[in-house]
Amino acid sequence: MLKKSSSRSLQCRPGGLLTMLCPLFLISLLTVVILSSDASYLHLFDTNTLPHLFFDTSANDISHSPVVLPYSLHSQISNLQTQLGALLGQLHNESSESKVAKFSDQVLRIAVSVDKLVNSLSSISGNAPASGDGMSRVEEDLSEAGEGEDQEAPGVKVFNTGELHEYTSPKLNRPSGKKNFLGVEAISPSIGLTCAYMATTIKRFMSYKMYGMCPDDWDLAQKLITSGCDPLPRRRCLSRASPNYNKPFPVNSCLWTQPSDANILWSHYKCKGYSCLVSNETGGRRGFFKCADCFDLSKRRWEIPTNESVSAEFTIDQVLALKPREIRIGLDFSPSTGTFAALMKERNVTIASATLNLGAPFNEVIALRGLLPLYLSIGSRLPFFDNTLDIIHSTLFLDGWIGRELLQFVLFDWDRALRPKGLLWVDRFFCSKEVMKLYLDEFASLSYKKLLWKVVPKTDKDGDELFFSAVLEKPIRR
Repeated sequence: MLKKSSSRSLQCRPGGLLTMLCPLFLISLLTVVILSSDASYLHLFDTNTLPHLFFDTSANDISHSPVVLPYSLHSQISNLQTQLGALLGQLHNESSESKVAKFSDQVLRIAVSVDKLVNSLSSISGNAPASGDGMSRVEEDLSEAGEGEDQEAPGVKVFNTGELHEYTSPKLNRPSGKKNFLGVEAISPSIGLTCAYMATTIKRFMSYKMYGMCPDDWDLAQKLITSGCDPLPRRRCLSRASPNYNKPFPVNSCLWTQPSDANILWSHYKCKGYSCLVSNETGGRRGFFKCADCFDLSKRRWEIPTNESVSAEFTIDQVLALKPREIRIGLDFSPSTGTFAALMKERNVTIASATLNLGAPFNEVIALRGLLPLYLSIGSRLPFFDNTLDIIHSTLFLDGWIGRELLQFVLFDWDRALRPKGLLWVDRFFCSKEVMKLYLDEFASLSYKKLLWKVVPKTDKDGDELFFSAVLEKPIRR
């Protein structure tokens, strides 16, 4: 039991009482976990909550700010949890069902009680979130802040934002101690691992007035997402809209009608109107470059002559003819305003368009065309169940910038989501001649059947680069 002293606080230093109690407390927690038959209970002992058990050595009162748990100890605890998880899996397989049933519920109740104790100690130590005015309270980091902070290792900075602490803590069901339909007693909200590298930026993102208007900061959110802080924590504030927002165009005309300026919040874009996005006079000042004409809805790409021998493209009808009436749902992973999805919709195929706002309102325009925007980074696992999509298409997104290992993770995730006999359409992948074979080997490693295949020169680079396009069929694996 921690006891408040009138003369000095407990100290976690060599020879101090807390130095002896801390390891004993950790060992007792790990012992409780070992008795459990399910490694999933370990999330209730999240190491992010443990720092609140260690108090400032210079304080005269136990309610002062907590000391940061050393990164080395934090890492050791995390490693122990991983090892225990593997051990518990073995114990579960070798234990009788009666032994599992005897201890699991009882141990889980103890785990929930310990979690409540950690939250109570956090409150006592002055780490309580959000003051009564509804503003998310941000405390200063205990280590020095600087411009280069985002490059530091996890653990150097700690999350002290009240709303972030509230979001990441496990959320117990009502009534407490009862499992919900998912089979768990508490929900642990998710947050991207790399958020720990970006303590200052994530604090800015989580600083807002609760139940008030959210800051106009989608650009800050996208910076976090593209840097790997994905998924982002949720926020308890109300989203903004353009001041003069109008209802969208009717479903029978929205696909190819230029969206209204009034329905887009332009504050963080270089262009302040749609005409700027399509004007030839603003080509170098529009803020985007990955698809020069994608905001011009009068240009229907993928409708090229089939006898164009030097073209790297296939037509949509050419691809759909490979699987008559079998292609129903799919994904387009491209810097896109939804033109591919619009053309597929006209052929009764539903396509989700995954893209970021790369200097322009890509997602807003996709939605205003009556299509489905999927705001997703290349580093994210696809939000689709296994073997469910009929087709995955990508163009002008995966090219020579991508490293081999990242490409492997992307391709194998696409393989996971694509159904057997589904189509992977790689559209105009380009890179230098020297490395093209490296990339082709990665696509070949999936052992897909080649239905369509082209490698042609990229004419705007004097033959130094190549285009690669292919339509590949996923095999049935049993």
